[in-house]
Amino acid sequence: MTSPDPMAEGARRADEFLSLLGTDEPAALALLDGVAEVRELVFLGAGLTAVARAEARSLPPAQRAQANTRQLRLGQLRDAHRSDPEGLRSWLRQAGEEIVLLRSLREIADRVVAADQAWAGARAAAEANGTAAASDAATTA
Repeated sequence: MTSPDPMAEGARRADEFLSLLGTDEPAALALLDGVAEVRELVFLGAGLTAVARAEARSLPPAQRAQANTRQLRLGQLRDAHRSDPEGLRSWLRQAGEEIVLLRSLREIADRVVAADQAWAGARAAAEANGTAAASDAATTA
């Protein structure tokens, strides 16, 4: 029997950690506590980093730049605790919180885009039946 691919196992644990983080935070922290080896913690972190970078790519440019800066800081935290399992767990908790933040930013950006599209649609409809031109004339005179 062959041992599982450490990268695949790290990605699986990262997915499990994120799903628990959204529903049962104590269980998510227990999952981190259950990973004893530094190597396994680092592979779990690699899985979280891949998710965070993918999530950040879908953000507007300014938010994406801020997310990149936070990823650099998380990398510094990881490097500072490279052989300390408890320090790596702290890094993983913060990496998970970053992903939760990125997802909430994406939801907000999606709502803003939807509101902009609704406004543009209403504006186009008003222009089509002539009501926008009259209201523009009243505000620009």
